[in-house]
Amino acid sequence: MADQPDLFAGGVAEAAPAVSLAAAEPRQDLLGRFAAFGVGGLDEGDTLALILDLCLRPGADVIEVADALLARFGGVGRVLGAPEPELARMVGASAARQLALLHALLLRTLEHPLRARTLLTSHEAVRRYLRARLAALPREVFHVLFLDKKNQLIADEQMGQGSVDQAPVYPREVVRRALELSASALVLAHNHPSGDPAPSRADIDMTKWVVEAARVLQIAVHDHMVVAGDQVVSLKALGLM
Repeated sequence: MADQPDLFAGGVAEAAPAVSLAAAEPRQDLLGRFAAFGVGGLDEGDTLALILDLCLRPGADVIEVADALLARFGGVGRVLGAPEPELARMVGASAARQLALLHALLLRTLEHPLRARTLLTSHEAVRRYLRARLAALPREVFHVLFLDKKNQLIADEQMGQGSVDQAPVYPREVVRRALELSASALVLAHNHPSGDPAPSRADIDMTKWVVEAARVLQIAVHDHMVVAGDQVVSLKALGLM
């Protein structure tokens, strides 16, 4: 038997020509259900397929592409939050850029409540934001949410990036940046690409070092959150800080 062509070689955006009737009919069914019932008539894969219909060139089988992306990355949130180069290998550079833009819009939407009210009364909003920001990343990164005296968000900045299981963090740099931003408090956050949300000994020690460095300058560290897939664990809630 002759080798079958790889649908995703070079990116789906550049993949095979015009859509067949077999592919067109399910697409029309999705559009019809969306028109009749809104998003309530679509599941996660259906919704992603309609988003891809706006990103990929005419003729692409968006349902097949959506299934492939969900199989590779997981839920829609992880597809949108996946690194752009990884998306580009599956859907082409142009579609990957559009998905990255949609993810940026999602982060802006989730970030807005954190700027509008105190984070200390917005725990679920913080968790949703951090999941969207960190859950899909293949390597460990360390972020700091810098807060003003009202505990509202000033900035979210990446302060370390490392391997699949460790990101270097320098407490002195965290505190220096807090002073530059006139921050009064911090929330620390990092991801565990392994999917295990349990804080490591290194996570606990690093948290203590940042707390001690910040305390000297009267900067509070409210929490350290670990994102692992859909789970977000608080070191403070676990009694580890």
